[in-house]
Amino acid sequence: MALTFTDRGIYCPTGDFYIDPWRPVERALITHGHADHARWGHMSYLCTDVAAPVIQHRLGDISVQTIGFGEQMDINGARVSFHPAGHVPGSAQIRVEVDGEVWVVSGDYKLQKDGLSEPFEPVRCHHFITECTFGLPVFTWAPSAQVIDEINAWWSANAAAGRSVILGAYGLGKAQRILANVDTSIGPILTHGAVEGTNGVLRGQGYDLPDTTLVTSETNRKAYPGALVIAPPSALGSAWARKFGQHETAFASGWMRMRGVRRRRAADRGFVMSDHVDWPELLCAVKETEAENIYPTHGYTDIFARYLNAHGWNANVVPTEFGGEQLDVDEADTTPESAA
Repeated sequence: MALTFTDRGIYCPTGDFYIDPWRPVERALITHGHADHARWGHMSYLCTDVAAPVIQHRLGDISVQTIGFGEQMDINGARVSFHPAGHVPGSAQIRVEVDGEVWVVSGDYKLQKDGLSEPFEPVRCHHFITECTFGLPVFTWAPSAQVIDEINAWWSANAAAGRSVILGAYGLGKAQRILANVDTSIGPILTHGAVEGTNGVLRGQGYDLPDTTLVTSETNRKAYPGALVIAPPSALGSAWARKFGQHETAFASGWMRMRGVRRRRAADRGFVMSDHVDWPELLCAVKETEAENIYPTHGYTDIFARYLNAHGWNANVVPTEFGGEQLDVDEADTTPESAA
């Protein structure tokens, strides 16, 4: 087999490298910069030239080699190439070919275009290792423009009433996706340091993001009435957020499709927006690979594997330490809204 599954991560014996390993290894190929895929401690890293700046920003002084999308590299007899995953800027699927056998490791991905990330590119293969964070039929995403319109309307109504709004969004990907698409004429945009650091890196790469103001201990929050504040989800309801005085909060996540999640996140509103594939996109991606063997890695893996096996694929769940779009939700509190 070109790839095997070990306690350190997905391993290529021929090339002697790992893909998104979760324990320190000699050589790591990295799909993207989120912490569950790009971890500190490896001797060397290989990633796309687009993902490298964020990965270095997050991990510090590491040894990084880069590769362009679609470029081929031979590693000890294994032919490797990186292809757009559409998840966040620079994110990639990794194609590995050994003796004519082709594997694709998806990392995290989405098919919906977000106006920022490089669009997903289906890659034909024999074996497809896929996430299924939202691998249930209830998870379907509205068009991105529709969700942005909902965010604009919420922000505008609060701004007209003199209230700021704080929107919880992950610091790499979701935050910049929102920034790149909202109506900046509504009011000023402020950012938490965890978001602004990534903004700076992406602006330096040429990504078109609107002007934002970093919130510091010296920031006079009253000087920005009607502002949109973008912060990590953990900031909602915190002492940091309370300093904005009267405000409303919201959380942008695919988990907003589930009843009870908004309440648990102390948010006034929830916007269903994810940087992962929904159920129809998941099935579309699997079909477009034309792979005979599918390996779901994280999310609703057992359910998705059973569905695939019942519909003509050979699917086997692969345990990994990838997190997907995680949320501190109990199993008993994840009833779909449509079932409420």
